Formats: sequence, structure tokens, C-alpha cells
Amino acid sequence: MAGAAGPPLPPLLPLLLLPLLALPAGRAGPDSLYVSEYFSQSAQKLSFYSWYGNAKLFHFHVPEDTVLLRWLLQASRGKGPECTSMEITVHFRHGAPPVINPLGTRFPANATVRPSYNISITLSSAVQNTTFVNVSTPAAGDWFIAAHLPQAAGRIEVKADMFVLRLTDMPVLEPGVPMPHTVVSPAKPLHVKVFVPKHAAAMRFQLSSCVTSEQRACTVRVLLGSITLPQSFQRSLTCTGSTNCSLALESPPWEKWLQIMVESLGTANASVSVEMLATFTVCRPGSSSSFLNFISLNQSQAGARPGAAGSSAVAAAGAPRNASGQRSSSCLQSQPVVREDLDVVSVRYRLLNGPSVPVSSLAPTLLLLNLNTGMDSGGSLVVSLLLNKTSVSLANATVAACVSAASPVLSLNATQNCSTAFSQGYPLSVSTSSAEATLIVLYPQTDDWFLSLQLLCPRAQGGCAGAEGRVSVFAYLTPCFNDCGPYGQCSLLRRHGFLYAGCSCKAGWGGWSCTDDSKAQTVGTQNLATLLLTLSNLMFLPAIAVAVYRFYLVEASVYTYTMFFSTFYHACDQPGVAVLCIMDYDTLQYCDFLGSVVSIWVTILCMARLKKILKYVLFVLGTLLIAMSLQLDRRGVWNMMGPCLFALLIMVTAWVHHGAKRRHCYPSSWKRWVFYLLPGITLAFIAISVYAFMETNENYYYTHSIWHVLVACSVAFLLPPRDKHKKPWAWPQKLTCRYQICQNDREELYAVT
Repeated sequence: MAGAAGPPLPPLLPLLLLPLLALPAGRAGPDSLYVSEYFSQSAQKLSFYSWYGNAKLFHFHVPEDTVLLRWLLQASRGKGPECTSMEITVHFRHGAPPVINPLGTRFPANATVRPSYNISITLSSAVQNTTFVNVSTPAAGDWFIAAHLPQAAGRIEVKADMFVLRLTDMPVLEPGVPMPHTVVSPAKPLHVKVFVPKHAAAMRFQLSSCVTSEQRACTVRVLLGSITLPQSFQRSLTCTGSTNCSLALESPPWEKWLQIMVESLGTANASVSVEMLATFTVCRPGSSSSFLNFISLNQSQAGARPGAAGSSAVAAAGAPRNASGQRSSSCLQSQPVVREDLDVVSVRYRLLNGPSVPVSSLAPTLLLLNLNTGMDSGGSLVVSLLLNKTSVSLANATVAACVSAASPVLSLNATQNCSTAFSQGYPLSVSTSSAEATLIVLYPQTDDWFLSLQLLCPRAQGGCAGAEGRVSVFAYLTPCFNDCGPYGQCSLLRRHGFLYAGCSCKAGWGGWSCTDDSKAQTVGTQNLATLLLTLSNLMFLPAIAVAVYRFYLVEASVYTYTMFFSTFYHACDQPGVAVLCIMDYDTLQYCDFLGSVVSIWVTILCMARLKKILKYVLFVLGTLLIAMSLQLDRRGVWNMMGPCLFALLIMVTAWVHHGAKRRHCYPSSWKRWVFYLLPGITLAFIAISVYAFMETNENYYYTHSIWHVLVACSVAFLLPPRDKHKKPWAWPQKLTCRYQICQNDREELYAVT
């Protein structure tokens, strides 16, 4: 892999395609043709990483028989100051989105995390930076790139393009059949592939009859497998002379094409002739008959959808033959598993024979967990084991388990490192002293996953051949483990049709599943935040009282509505223990936003002193338009700025009209300006400044409370006085008798003729 800087993207296209086309010189052999392909995705604006939703994800699919992969990463800076340099971090992974931890927070217990492969792109004063990343013999399938900024910065975008060089007619190596091939030159390696059958326990590759065109001793290097990131388990074999050299692989990937590359290490002009042979040892799975499993499936799936049975992964009970013609004994016990899709990135696996499976020391018990739909790598795979202590016939016995992708581990009794030919699995173990074990695989790669279990006995204890135990297995795929806990929210993210989930943490909690409490708020702080955000809305009571006293009943109703829903929205919006939701969260949020904007709208229109009929028409029409705007984009900046600016325009126009009509400034009283308008405007500007420039996630609970107080107080100051012809709220007259006296302001006398 290499990185280099270059000019902007459009001039780079021909320069980038030339090395791809010239690398094999058109043909690497007499019957090999290379084809180059180009894939591109739109640029994405980067942001500071605080949770996985801030990382920008790129999703590519590498076709089969690809021998060279080249990524072109182009970082560009938007308009603005360019004084400081910026470092962009880019992560790569095959099969699933990369698991990253830029903030160094803790992962949940029992979660297995392997570091992702990443590079750094420095964007200095230059407007654009271009970086190449090359991968030879990459694994076919889904590849993911995640990019983010280490700190808050300006407008920076990253665009990812992928160029692949694919061999259209890659030679196929048939198992058990020696095949001669020729390596034309050291610059033109030979690529072949072999298909690994199902239930393959081992593979043996042999290279012989290595002769150069100059009749000299040849030296070749053989690379088996493809490169995957972040970890690559590509196997290498160097052969010298005409003697046979071979390489044995345990647990090769089932039902997949395995790439083999042979390159000459000799002189530049000499071709090399070799003979290759691949053989497989295929084990015979032992399980109950497929017919009995089908009956059990029908009995347990009564009334289920037909597609659920079709998507289940039921292991076959046949007896495959060895690829070279030999038959082998049973080396595993297969248990049928049904995959049940519950929701997006949500799957439950159910064993047909019950939650517990028998485990012996003779052969491993195998369960197939199907995660190859292409939409399963955006969640978390959880596997839990529970040992039935009474079922273990030997004391101090241990059940070793291994969760692996592409191929199972079939030699748990010999090597307990949980590794296959080209991958490293995840080990688990349960015993009578520790009967429970849980494994969490974050963003599992798209593939068939296997769970292997086998009973292991202490060396000093005899009679292990007849030992047996039962283990309850619970496996499921969930978008977020434990639903991000009480201090987080599980969010479903999307990028070009690919769905993946991430946890957004609150109250100072952090980590992948919001389990890191190193910066968490205490319960007292959470209670204080809830009380401040809710009780600060009671400052609307003076504004409501002033509005009622001055006969602004519609305005008082709007303020009451805003106070009620703002109080209970913030009571429901809090994380942790101090939470109270009287209705759906989305409903409370919508009503709070609607009440806030409408309160500003009616207050400014009330200050304009319009005619009643016009004022109430604007009240209703503006409220309907505001409700529509909030439904379209609830957090749009113009949802509040638009009504405010339009209402201010109406108010200024009305004041100018009143002033021109009366031929003096409006409002005319200096006391009105000094004691009411100026304090109200000052409080409103301070509230806007706190809301726009000071409010952050860390200080939200007290800055937003200050916003509540300042806005409510400004409303009480800005409301205009009541009309002069209206009397204050009081009894029209004191009652001097027990009869009710009604007062008529106007009496009409009619003459009857």
C-alpha cells in the first residue's frame, strides 16, 4: 500500500487508469485478459467525531477475480480561512463497517474489538489533497471506508473513488487434478483459483515440476488467499528448485473461490513452468436425518411465514466424498438452526431441537449462523452460552467454543487458539465453575458464521471418550447492544441503501454502547438538570398573568400551551433516571417547537396593535403555516427566523402607519420605551445570544434554562397595555342585595306604533 499527493480529480482520471492498464501489459499469459472498472461515490462533508453517526461511510463492492484494487481519496477544503492544517483519519475494512474508537472510550463488557486499518491525510494550506491506497489480490465482496475529523474544523469534504483490475477468465484449478501452468515473467504473475467445497476440513496445496525456460533451478513465490483489512491472513509459500513444496491449510473457507497467485523470483526474461495440485479432506457431518428436522420445523413453525423456513440454515446430513475420491469419518455434529428476521438489522436464531445442544468430546457440535444477506453487518452479533451443570458427566470438564466466519474450527481439542486457514475466530468457554459466557461481535462481516462447541477433559482425568454435556445457546443480531442502555439512544443510519446502527450517548456517558461512565454526570446532576429545564418554564406565569390582566386571552392561551408542553418535553428528553413522559416523545417535541414559534409570532403581532379582525386572521394563518413548516423540517433554522422577520416587518409597518397618522413617534410615551420596550428588547437579545452562541451539549441544561427565563420575562415586558376603553378585571359594582344586578353598557329604546 502506498500514498501519494497529486492534482485535482479530473486530470487524474487518465493518469490513474494508465498504471492499471499497463500493469499486466494487457495480457499476463496466453489466455488471460484484464479488464479495469471504475466506481465512484459523491463527496461527503466531514465533522468532528463524537459518536459513530459523525463518521462518513463509503460502501463499495469489489467484484470476483479482482487482482488489484486502488482507492482514490480526495480531500478538499471549502471557502473560508485556510491558516491551519487539518488531519483527516480514514479507516478501511472488508465485510463490514470499521469499528473505530477515536476518543479512546471503553467498549461494553464481552465485546471483541480488533483495531481497524487507518491512514491519515493531512490537508494543509492547499485547497485539495489526493491520496492513493493500493491493495493487491483483494477479497471480493463489500468494502467500507469511514472518514472523520479529529477536532472541530471548517468545511472539509472527502470523495472516494475505486478502481479495480479484474481478470475476466481466471484459470480454475480442479481439486485432485494436477494442472501445468506457465508464469510468463516476474512482472506478469499467474493467477488461478480453486473452489473450496462445503464441509472441507483441510486443504493441501502442492507445487512441483518447477522448471525455467533456461533449464535452470527456478524460484517462485505462492500467495494463497486474498487480502482483507484490518487483518490479513494471506499465506505465503516460497519454492526453490524442482522439488515438491506444499502447504497444508486447516479449515479453509467453505463454498468460496480461493485465489492463488504464483510469481517468479528469477530473471526478467525467463518464463517458469509449474505443476499445481490442490486436494481437500472433507468430513462427514453426523446429525439427525433431514426428514426428522423438517418435521420438527413444521411443528415449531406452525402458522409462520413460508419465507422463514426457506431462509433457515439447516445443515445437510449427507455424506460428501473426499475431493480426491476418499471417504472420511464423521468429524462434526451439525445442529439445524432457523434464522428468524424480526426487523431491520434484527435477527433471532432458533435451534430446532431446543435451546440446548449436546456437546461431546469426540467431535465438535456445529451451528450455522447465516449473516450473508448483505444487510446484517450494521448491527451487533450476540452469542450467549449457558452450561447445564447437571448434564456434565465429568467434573472439571470444560466446553470450549469458537465463533468464526467463513469456516468453522474443527480441531478444538487439539488447538484452542480458535483460528482457521485465513481468519481468527472468537473463543469462548464454559465450565462447572463458570457456567455462563457471552460474546459480542460489533459489526460482524457479511458471511456465514459458525459456532463450534466441544467438551474438553483434563489430561489427568480418564474416560473422556464417553463424557457429554448440554449447553444452551442463545444467538441474535441486534442493531445496538442492550439498546444503548439508559443513557443512550440507538439510531439507525443509512448510506446509499446500506443501513447500520450507532449509539448516541447523553449525560456525559460515552463508548460504543454508552457504557463508559468516566465522564458521566451523577444522579444529582441529572436531577438538577431536569428541574432546571422544567421549572424554568414556570417563568411564563408572570407573562400569562400580564396577558390575562390586559385582556389578551388568546395570547395567554398560547403561553399556557407553550409552558405546559415545554415542561413535559424537557422532562421526557432527559437521559437516565430523571425521566417523565406523559405521551409519545415525538409528539411532545413537536408541540414544544410549535408553541415556541407561535408564542413569538403572536407576541410581535400583538405589539403591532392591529385591528382585531386582522390580528386574529394573522394569528390563525401564521399558526397553520408554522405547523406545516415544522412538519416538513422540524429543526430548520427558518422555522423560527421566518415568522420572526415577517412579524417584525408587520410591526414596523404598523408603527410607522400609527406614527404618520398621529404625526409623532409611536409609541409616544417615553415611559413605555424606558420601562417596558427597552428592557424587553434587551432580554430578548440576551436570550437569542445565549441560545445561538453559548449553548452546547455540555452546558445545555443551564443555558437552555436561562433561555426559558429570559424569553418568558421579555414577553411580560413587551406586551402592550390594554385598550383604554376596557376596564380592569373587577366587580362592576358591589352587590347590596341578594338579587344579581346586570349592567348594560348601551340601552336601545324602540317606539312601538
